[in-house]
Amino acid sequence: MNAVYDTLHRYVDEGRVPGVVGLVARGADVRVVTAGSVDTEGTAPLARDSLFRIASITKPITAAAVLMLVEEGRLALDAPVEQWLPELSKPSVVRAPDAPVEDVVPAARPVTVEDLLSSRTGWGFPDDFSLPAVQALFAVQRDGRALQDWPDPDTWLGLLAQVPMVRHPGEAWLYGTSSDLQGILVARASGVTFPEFLAERIFEPLGMKDTAFEVPAAKRHRFTSSYTPSTDGSLTLSDTPDGQWSRLPRFHSGGGGLVSTADDWLSFARMLLNGGESGGHRLLSPASVRRMTTNHLTPGQRAGSTLFLEGQGWGYGGQVDVTRADPWNVPGRYGWVGGTGTTAHIDPSTGTVAVLLTQVGMESPTPTPLMRDFWRSGAGG
Repeated sequence: MNAVYDTLHRYVDEGRVPGVVGLVARGADVRVVTAGSVDTEGTAPLARDSLFRIASITKPITAAAVLMLVEEGRLALDAPVEQWLPELSKPSVVRAPDAPVEDVVPAARPVTVEDLLSSRTGWGFPDDFSLPAVQALFAVQRDGRALQDWPDPDTWLGLLAQVPMVRHPGEAWLYGTSSDLQGILVARASGVTFPEFLAERIFEPLGMKDTAFEVPAAKRHRFTSSYTPSTDGSLTLSDTPDGQWSRLPRFHSGGGGLVSTADDWLSFARMLLNGGESGGHRLLSPASVRRMTTNHLTPGQRAGSTLFLEGQGWGYGGQVDVTRADPWNVPGRYGWVGGTGTTAHIDPSTGTVAVLLTQVGMESPTPTPLMRDFWRSGAGG
């Protein structure tokens, strides 16, 4: 961990991030490095239990929730989602990816639960953001760091249904939208709200006591501020502990709405590494965990998503490494990155969990230099 320690402290000392928490666990051996402060003012030092907006490393947790309902028979992987999401019963698709949004045809087949899990729904973001259908999607699929401005899930779903798909269901991996649809699906199939389902079925059994869609007043002294980087290297404040996460939002984003800690995500990761069981609680079967952490994309689908995946694959809710493009890309490594400056991965071959939490947002879908240096320094697998 000396290299991890040196790397994280260097980024803080250079002023590139106000603070950082890095966790690397191999079996019972858990090493944690904390550096810097909860904000740029140095109000308080970061601690192991500091709270962060974890953004898209929410996605694996959401996928696990869907698979729990599949195991219970409330959902089926091959079932059309229109059974639970009737707003999506007659989707249209642009005739060609670069066609105007008015030039549409009916979807070739219904969207299935498995399409949502593998992010091949037909809605979402490809490498080319300039496509007309993608530009129309931006009006609905808003920045996940402004969730208090999103409408309620029913309204949001109605708005999405009016946007044509950029590809037919199952054809292409497209980022983002599928995970938010999964959260709505869990709520409708289970009969309870998505926050209630996660709390009762995942967070409480795993002891994830700090993971939620809001931060109560009693915990806000542990909550970090959030920043957006500028081209000149400065940081612009985007949210404070008393800001967006001080109350439950109307929209419970399965794609990026959770706040958590390094140890809470470690608890979730250990459940996956242990085949779906933790502390006497079985959340998932080993078969479901294997499906979740196995690549489901074809070579062509991977090649069409280089901006986000960099040639790697996708399981359910997270990337699965299939090639050794970089030293940290160990085949079978599963996890993802978050736009607020977070990463979390497991490597089943070594039993390693690596979690990195910062307060500085990503400038693009490409992992930041800090993320890459964290993985390179010994947290990559």
